[in-house]
Amino acid sequence: MATDWTSEIEAAAGRISGYIQRTPVLHGADLGIGHPVDLKLEQMQHTGSFKARGAFNTLLSTDVPSAGLVAASGGNHGAAVAHAARALGHKATIFVPEMAGPSKIALIRDLGADLHVVPGAYANALEQAQAFEAQQGAMQIHAYDAPATVAGQGTMALEWEAQGLEADTILIAVGGGGLIAGALAWIGGRRKIVAVEPETSRALHAARAAGTPTDVEVSGIAANALGAKRIGQICFDLAQAHDTETVLVCDDAIADTQRLLWRRMRQLVEPAGAAALAALTSGAYVPAPDERVAVLICGANPAPDPFLT
Repeated sequence: MATDWTSEIEAAAGRISGYIQRTPVLHGADLGIGHPVDLKLEQMQHTGSFKARGAFNTLLSTDVPSAGLVAASGGNHGAAVAHAARALGHKATIFVPEMAGPSKIALIRDLGADLHVVPGAYANALEQAQAFEAQQGAMQIHAYDAPATVAGQGTMALEWEAQGLEADTILIAVGGGGLIAGALAWIGGRRKIVAVEPETSRALHAARAAGTPTDVEVSGIAANALGAKRIGQICFDLAQAHDTETVLVCDDAIADTQRLLWRRMRQLVEPAGAAALAALTSGAYVPAPDERVAVLICGANPAPDPFLT
């Protein structure tokens, strides 16, 4: 039976409304790129990313076992689960790869989770989280490929439209695909949604080319947030259904856009938070002259953390 995503996302929005931030929107921001753009500053969400939406929706829509929660994360998902677990009185065990970096590792630890730093990449952390789940009976919260996670992330798009979104096209960065899946599930074909990925972490791009989710090699400056080895099945199915365009950006373009956001807007973001906008600044995505464009900015946990002492 097909998921009624509209109902699921509306229910999620009501469920989590007392636990998340309504993040601000900038209309017609002048970034000096020759094209005004609307920005949603989702990096101002709790723990610095949209991930809190999916974490709270999951925990508030199910019974949590006494063994608590377990999650694998490149950093932002783990921080969101730790935050939601603390807010709702649950134990949380988080597995992150070493590449998560000191900023995100410190954030998760500060939020009170039982933190395990694993050699390797996200896939290695996921293996250990799955083993912990089987051994301890903890509830796994998947970072992106679970209906409750996707519905929670979809509340971002619902909220943005309620704030007066007028764009023809929305650019969204993709790692495992939970955020863009939520946006596709809510918006459907009413607006064009473009997936932006680093050249070195292109799980959705590869899946669209192959016609099925497939493993990719992961590296680059945004890998600790956009470094899924394989795109989630939910995201892939929605991207196929809506013939979602994918564009790729290089690390230099992402880093340049981080600096642009700081210099022009005084917005400090991690590489993943700048990736979607980098598609515009680098020319990887060129809008038509009258095309109204919006960009989701997300990820406020750069490494190194400029204030971590």
